[in-house]
Amino acid sequence: MPAALIPSPVGPLYVAVHDGFLTELYTNGSGAHPAPNDDPEFAPVRTQLDEYFNGARTTFDLPLKPKGTPFMQRVYEALQAIPFGETRTYGELARELRSGPRAVGRANGLNPISIIVPCHRLIGSDGSLTGYGGGLEIKRALLEHEQSSYAARRASWPPRS
Repeated sequence: MPAALIPSPVGPLYVAVHDGFLTELYTNGSGAHPAPNDDPEFAPVRTQLDEYFNGARTTFDLPLKPKGTPFMQRVYEALQAIPFGETRTYGELARELRSGPRAVGRANGLNPISIIVPCHRLIGSDGSLTGYGGGLEIKRALLEHEQSSYAARRASWPPRS
């Protein structure tokens, strides 16, 4: 399975592609030793991540194939429905999925495609940042990036002619 390290403001991102589908994206890619990241297979991922970090992209349009049980797939779909710049609690997502917060938390913690399947948008019921495979500093940085980009978009709306 081809893999690459893509530089980002939150550190190197480890990405893997299989049969044209993004199957993995981990924020703590510093220990990985993948192939060079100039492989054209990674160009769409690199481009969309650059746009996201530059504030020009709020949703991703990449073919994804995260591994997981049917329940985990439901959690991943629900995560992708959380709008850019917003958060949900584990309990809110659990109620939406008619499940328990711990089951949602476990599936969220096993998400193999971070950022694009935005597991960082789930927070504790008291608003605290909890569990993130890449570390809470990265989770905080991603949420701050989205909230500041969202605020900038709202401040410039409606467009002035």
